[in-house]
Amino acid sequence: MRTGTNHLFIPGPTTVPEDVRMAMNVAMQDQRGPEFGALTLGILADLRRVFRTTTGQVMLFPGSGTGAWEAAITNTLNPGDRVLMARHGQFSALWAEMATRLGLVVDVIDVAWGAGVPVSEFMRRLAADRKGEIKAVFVTHNETATGVTSDVAAVRRVLDDCFHDALLFVDGVSSVGSIDFRMDEWGVDLAVTGSQKGLMCPAGLGILCVSEKAMAAAEKSTMRRAYFEFRDMAATAATGYFPYTPPTQILHGLRRALDRINAEGLDNVISRHARLAEGVRRGVAAWGLMTCAEHPSLASNTVTAIRVPEGVDAREVIRIGYERYNASFGSGLARLAGKVFRIGHLGDLNEGMCLTALAVAEMALVEAGADIEFGSGVAAAQAWYAQGRMAQATLRMAAE
Repeated sequence: MRTGTNHLFIPGPTTVPEDVRMAMNVAMQDQRGPEFGALTLGILADLRRVFRTTTGQVMLFPGSGTGAWEAAITNTLNPGDRVLMARHGQFSALWAEMATRLGLVVDVIDVAWGAGVPVSEFMRRLAADRKGEIKAVFVTHNETATGVTSDVAAVRRVLDDCFHDALLFVDGVSSVGSIDFRMDEWGVDLAVTGSQKGLMCPAGLGILCVSEKAMAAAEKSTMRRAYFEFRDMAATAATGYFPYTPPTQILHGLRRALDRINAEGLDNVISRHARLAEGVRRGVAAWGLMTCAEHPSLASNTVTAIRVPEGVDAREVIRIGYERYNASFGSGLARLAGKVFRIGHLGDLNEGMCLTALAVAEMALVEAGADIEFGSGVAAAQAWYAQGRMAQATLRMAAE
């Protein structure tokens, strides 16, 4: 018999705030009714602000981020097109696999799982592409499997410096709404996210933001598609409706989640994620353990992948956390299975939740055989969080 709170420390789906959950508790409604369009139009307008775009078109596909990946590819590229991608974690690997299965010629750069996007190698290949055969560059902004955030702005600079016209695709599933993302400023053409991470809703919506350049490319694309057709979605979205049945309850939840983001302020949301993530990382360092990210500059503010000590199986840490302490940690994926466990720290999150994650992880690590001093990670995070709160209080007093 499990009692108390089920602690969800995976990098998605994330905890759904109570007011968002209650907002979804509405009767079924007519998705063709006169008031439905206003609901959707308001959501689309607020999502444009989350993506930081004034010209991009937001599309909501019932499905997942993976579905949005497919929509981005099939609407803007053609069979046989060359694309440039890096494979440095499970999700970037899956995106490359999808591109191959959809008939693209994928130039894959394999780098260590823990590294970021290889910007210098991207530059070399783009500079050598004198005939413009590379039609798109794909960037996994936040590789959820490794806890690594890559520099999208640097990839845009490379494209510009090479005078290359390739489309820039960005997987922002675990970054948009939590980590700084700038669609217009970075010249992103297709950005993909989902409803179940920083947007604090259940899974069920694949969300795309599409630039004017990408919309123009969609007019020339010959790749087969039906459900994921941009033209159909754009035609109905202009009035707030869908070409097929939408998940109305999730839309009501998303409306409330966006209200929460607006009330806190997007910049404050991003700063909160950075502050909370740093506390988790300081806790890991106090244990004497390493993260999967190769360098602190690559560390993700939404998920930390923690390398377990020699002789400890990360799968045991996860099992103990779940079975004995009612806490779910993210598993190591593919080649990282048994080597890392992950603490997700995104969405509706505060200091107490991060401290709980560290405290439970300490107990699970010790029971799995790690030589960890109880309280060491928690104390390091506490010191960081307390320091931040005191600094904020000082700033408020000075402003008054």
